Amino acid sequence: MNADEIATRIQEAYPGAKVATEGADCSFSVTVTSEAFAGLSLIQRQRPLLALFKDQLASGELHALSIVALAPQETPPSAADKP
Repeated sequence: MNADEIATRIQEAYPGAKVATEGADCSFSVTVTSEAFAGLSLIQRQRPLLALFKDQLASGELHALSIVALAPQETPPSAADKP
């Protein structure tokens, strides 16, 4: 699975979402911005996104998927915010 396939799958599930992917091979980071996430908790945002890749994660085709899911009015975390 590559970055374009990941972005396409998310955009199909969340039309109008902005998707940015980083990574290679089987490890990726994704930032998704969508109105669908407004008012939802972190876990309520991440569960359905991870479910889109359940089979790929189970098979090892996709080994790691880090997700940042934001509503449009939210600011993405900066690299300085990460431990």
